Amino acid sequence: MNRIADKNRKYARRKVHIRKSISGTAARPRMTVFRSNLHMYVQVIDDTVGKTLVSAGTTEKELADIRNNVEGASKLGEVVGKRCLDKGVTTVVFDRNGYLYHGLVKAIADGARKAGVKF
Repeated sequence: MNRIADKNRKYARRKVHIRKSISGTAARPRMTVFRSNLHMYVQVIDDTVGKTLVSAGTTEKELADIRNNVEGASKLGEVVGKRCLDKGVTTVVFDRNGYLYHGLVKAIADGARKAGVKF
């Protein structure tokens, strides 16, 4: 099998396995992370109504100076944490979205914790 197709299949399988056990509610929404080679995105989602409560990504104009590295991921996590607290969201369920809890994903989580979000 093609190496890239095999890699994508394994990623999709991990993602589905994680989402079977994680779901966001109004009291404790789901914070999900997506990273690409150039950008990072974070959303806080209430799965009961299917609505995004808070989002941030490095494609936004005010966050354009954030680079796709660990320091940038930490800053993005802090921005998301502040936006969550502004919306009244204090606790979340962290969804690593099939990625390893390491590097950028861990830095985003640590940045959100630093801002005051509990999970």
